Amino acid sequence: MKKDNAVLDKSKAFALRIIQLYKYLCENKCPLDLARQVLKSGTSIGANVSESICAQSEADFYCKLYIAYKETNETSYWLELLHASGYIDDRSFESIYSDCGELIKLLASITKNQK
Repeated sequence: MKKDNAVLDKSKAFALRIIQLYKYLCENKCPLDLARQVLKSGTSIGANVSESICAQSEADFYCKLYIAYKETNETSYWLELLHASGYIDDRSFESIYSDCGELIKLLASITKNQK
């Protein structure tokens, strides 16, 4: 059983929101390539955070968290693109984009302190 881990909990909750967004996008005829991109990057964040827990070294730990940070930034790009193209309404975008921003700040802080 894993101990409480704020970044793991937040990234998992975010991944679940991304999965719901993916379902919504598919139901509303969003191009599958766009929907899959946000699904892939948005769920990869938590997977990399989870991998960092079992890191073999400090360098491996940093690497996994930095990958999660990069995936979070990529996800923010896809969310912006989906919003700008009209596939996500303003209210939904603000909510999920805010969560993404929180993860970016959290992961940036952790990776900056690891250097």
